[in-house]
Amino acid sequence: MKKNVSLKDIAEQVGVSTALVSYVLNNKLKNRINKDVAAKIRQAAKDLNYRPNQIARSLKVQKTFTIGLIVADIANPFFSQIARIIEDEAKNCGYSVIFGSSDENAEKTSGLIKLLLDRQVDGLIIALPEHTEEQVQYLKKINVPFVLIDRYYPTIKTNSVSINNFSGAQQAIQHLLDNGRKRIGIIAYETSLFHLNERIRGAVNLLGDNAIVGKVGINSINQDVIAAIDKFLAEPDPVDAIFFTSNLLAVSGLKYINSIGVNIPEQLAVVGFDETDAFDLFYAPVSYVKQPMVELGCEAVKLLLNTIENKDNIEFVELDTELVIKRSSIVSK
Repeated sequence: MKKNVSLKDIAEQVGVSTALVSYVLNNKLKNRINKDVAAKIRQAAKDLNYRPNQIARSLKVQKTFTIGLIVADIANPFFSQIARIIEDEAKNCGYSVIFGSSDENAEKTSGLIKLLLDRQVDGLIIALPEHTEEQVQYLKKINVPFVLIDRYYPTIKTNSVSINNFSGAQQAIQHLLDNGRKRIGIIAYETSLFHLNERIRGAVNLLGDNAIVGKVGINSINQDVIAAIDKFLAEPDPVDAIFFTSNLLAVSGLKYINSIGVNIPEQLAVVGFDETDAFDLFYAPVSYVKQPMVELGCEAVKLLLNTIENKDNIEFVELDTELVIKRSSIVSK
């Protein structure tokens, strides 16, 4: 059987101590090690096909250098993008990521949490579905480092990284009002999730008694979106703009609006929340509230690693959004 290459083998080839090889390969004492020597050590490790013994390393430092990531729906472009950002940032920090998708199901979330904890991950980043308060309390009770991303429970004190959904929705509505829209419909999920209801609250706060809200079930998106748009357009005073509170709702709505021959933006202005490549493929590229995806992912990793080092660490990070204005919400003059 071929012998595994050790730090000692590399040290002997380069003519340095085993300790120095360890410092270089673990990126320690960077400013105190001669750059030429460090380059020789790395080249020798490459030439000898050195692979670190992760099991030994984990036993020594009591870490597996893995993060568990649970997203609500990996098929949603928002979550697939977030997952990629988290994976890249974790890799930069010396960690690997194990993924799971809960499919917006609380029971499946519980199973994924148990699976990842059984795999001895050092911590968790979770985008929660509805009705998962019990799982959050359980993680707090067993003192596992975790960060909630995008979604959180305001009544439970936990690490979280999210955006200001209230302000983001108000940006969208104010833009429509500033561009002369008088009757604005809001299409949103029927949900108990705090962050989605904050988008409704932000929009309604500006519109007051003029707010018209159509609710959509998570398992009946297309049917409910169609019903809401039909209702909006059948009003004695039809809506002249629609604010969709998620990218999936917006894509569903755009398909239907296009099928019934309503012109955007001349007859109906549209603004979505969160981006998707589909928005730019539409004949009138869609205005949307842009979430700071890179910051969301990177801040979540940073916060989790801080908490792994200090389990008493609790931080609430809230990021701002940006309104990206395109042709779907402005009529050319």
